[in-house]
Amino acid sequence: MTTDKKFLRGGYTTGACAAAGVKAALIYMTTGEIISEVEITALDGTPLKIPVKSVEKFSDGIRAEIIKDSGDDPDITNGASVFTTVRRIFADKIIFRAGLGVGHITKAGLQLKVGEPAINPKPRELIRNVAEEFNIGGLEVEISIPNGVELAKKTLNPILGVEGGLSIIGTTGVLRPMSEEAFKNSLVPQIDVAKAAGFDELIFVPGKIGETIAKKLGFNDGAIIQTSNFIGFMLEAAAERQIPKIILCGHLGKLVKVAAGVFHTHNRVADARLETLAAYAAAEGLPATEVQKILNANTTEDAAQIISANHLEKIYNKIAERASLRAERYVFGKLEVKTILVDFAGNILGSDR
Repeated sequence: MTTDKKFLRGGYTTGACAAAGVKAALIYMTTGEIISEVEITALDGTPLKIPVKSVEKFSDGIRAEIIKDSGDDPDITNGASVFTTVRRIFADKIIFRAGLGVGHITKAGLQLKVGEPAINPKPRELIRNVAEEFNIGGLEVEISIPNGVELAKKTLNPILGVEGGLSIIGTTGVLRPMSEEAFKNSLVPQIDVAKAAGFDELIFVPGKIGETIAKKLGFNDGAIIQTSNFIGFMLEAAAERQIPKIILCGHLGKLVKVAAGVFHTHNRVADARLETLAAYAAAEGLPATEVQKILNANTTEDAAQIISANHLEKIYNKIAERASLRAERYVFGKLEVKTILVDFAGNILGSDR
């Protein structure tokens, strides 16, 4: 018997693209040679061979263009041009500049100080390693991603306080197809930024519906944290950072799962929406025929109509209370949790205490 197994192709980060661009530019600066590929060593020791699209000389420096290749990872920068311009300076250091499409830091709590170009520490280290191979003294390195302003709108950068474009990122330089893990980790800096801004009560929203309601309720934008489906992961991250209080605010279909002890709320991982609603309704005396209707419903919105027709809206407060209790237990009581349940129309269905 044979088994077909798909091996996902890896790629390289925007930080690796910038480092490869620096190497291509420095090769031209020192030898006059324009090369079509460079090899750099990632911070974990992995050798990376990266194609070079172009190298151009300008009056004040050398500019190289690298096309970002994300492999099989669903990265929004895949195929984007990363331009790195290198200039000699009379100083024994590297100065980093953000060009077109690369943002600047505007909020505390990230890895860089406010005002710095959004070129993260590990990419800077990778670039310094490349520059050391040439031993030519001080450099100014400017990184640009021409379509970065538009691409950044599809990221958390505006929420995190990175304005003007994308961040140059990457832990090692190697991009391995672990999209869920990478996505989870990309959510956590929201907590760091909110904590640095002085917020000790954060509003966790799994999606746009919860975010819209949270804003209507008057919660500060800086305290609203997107969790996607990773509510448990984000609760743990908040507990590790000693955030004392969390408010879960989101659609019934997501947060009813938390009441059932489900903390990764993607429906392919676990789905107890209708069963949980049916159980709470049955506990309030809903006849078996009506309970069966809830179990047969297509969505929680459909189930909510059955609950409403039987005048059992009070179960939503109990479900909210249970969601808060289960969430507090999930992090062993390290923080306090409250819950607000809403429907697609933005109506508040119930809340605890």
